[in-house]
Amino acid sequence: MAKKPKILPSIQWLEPRVRLARVLSLLCFFGLVGLLSAYYLLIADLHGARPWVILLIELVPLLILAPGMLSGSARGHSWMCFVVNLYFIKGALAAYDPNRQLFGVLEMAASVAVFCSALLYVRWRFQLNRRLAGEGDISVA
Repeated sequence: MAKKPKILPSIQWLEPRVRLARVLSLLCFFGLVGLLSAYYLLIADLHGARPWVILLIELVPLLILAPGMLSGSARGHSWMCFVVNLYFIKGALAAYDPNRQLFGVLEMAASVAVFCSALLYVRWRFQLNRRLAGEGDISVA
């Protein structure tokens, strides 16, 4: 049984969505970084640990992928979709602790926002790249 060919959206439809998804993914990314920074530097009771050390450990995965996010790399955004799942899991665990429940819910919401916006950017970016490469109305995938 033959697969139905998929029709790519037009360039005029894709370009504003690519720009919007990139802006949203960057805003959500910086929102997650800001949330973690504010929590660990201002709110968290770390029982004597240095807050900036804990914060740096928390931010290492995000900082590794920051250049790809800032440059608009579709691969950087796709890797962010994998990494941000760690923050979702951490937020879910924090949400069960009554002392950190609000932080956990906010961390989960921020990580879902980063995931969805980065995923949409990757999808629409690759479709736009295929369209700009001269691929016709019907894809061969």
